[in-house]
Amino acid sequence: MPHHTFLKFIWPSALAMLIFIALPIVSISIQSFFIEHEKVLVVVENCTPFGCKKETRVDLEATKVLEEEKPLGRFNWFGTYTNRNHLAFSELNQAWKESQNYNDFLSEVFNLPFYKALSFTLAYTFIVTPLVIIIGFFIALAVNRLPSFFKGPTIFICLLPMIITPLIGSLVLFWMIDAEGIIGSLLQIIFNDPNLSLKASPTLTWVMLFVYGVWHHAPFAFVVFYAGLQTIPRDTLESAMIDGANRWEQTLYVIIPHLMPLAVFISLIQLMDNFRVFEPIVGFNAQASATSLSWLIYNDFRSGDGNMLFGSAAATSILTIIGISILMTPVIVRTWKANKPVIGV
Repeated sequence: MPHHTFLKFIWPSALAMLIFIALPIVSISIQSFFIEHEKVLVVVENCTPFGCKKETRVDLEATKVLEEEKPLGRFNWFGTYTNRNHLAFSELNQAWKESQNYNDFLSEVFNLPFYKALSFTLAYTFIVTPLVIIIGFFIALAVNRLPSFFKGPTIFICLLPMIITPLIGSLVLFWMIDAEGIIGSLLQIIFNDPNLSLKASPTLTWVMLFVYGVWHHAPFAFVVFYAGLQTIPRDTLESAMIDGANRWEQTLYVIIPHLMPLAVFISLIQLMDNFRVFEPIVGFNAQASATSLSWLIYNDFRSGDGNMLFGSAAATSILTIIGISILMTPVIVRTWKANKPVIGV
């Protein structure tokens, strides 16, 4: 393809990526080096018939002028990244010195906001992602072998979790596991414990979030694998059958290798989506037991004193981008090596 033709073809996408991806990343990178201005305090004398008393108040006018002069805030360099709400270098060093053993140290680490959120985020990503791929694959195999009359309704039912808005889906499941919900009541009957509550246990809360993640994302893997199954050459399958391969061997040696590029594609999408898990935590009201990096960003924007912590949210966003990049690198490198052209052939 001539270079000028390629440039004409690619420039709209490149421009969109520059405006909607590159520039926002540059913007939050700059914002992460700044923190909020300190409030300008003034001492005023408040007099009553019973005497005068000095009070310290916030000078709103002076604070507003300062914010208008320097809208980004105070320059903090990497201080935001290393404070207690993020990488917490000082707290980690202190915990290491004071801990009696390795378990005590880990306990202190996972009580810090960033590492607590990171632990759930990684657990969610590494548990939900493979389960989504495996379950989606087997659902696609099962649906592909159904009679044509049943395929349409079955595909529609399988896609319903993906059609439902994530927040609404998590709310529905949240109500179902309530003590008065259908799942919560059923478990109380099964275990003969009227006080059993899935919401009261942090471990069960994590499990329910994982179950929801698989339930919501498996239809995406299913529809991709199902489409890939339609492209498998019939001649190859028939040759395997003639050679005596049973269904399991056909799946293992013909179908899976053919669908492997799709599995890599699903892995990339799921790694990005699952590392940014947010809606289930809000829908399940689970922030007491499980927080994620995306939830930390959301929490910075609803600070209790009414101020949005833009610098803190930006720093968490950059750390999230770095985390996603690290997770995706092995998959991307593997894909590049598999498709690397052989020179001289």
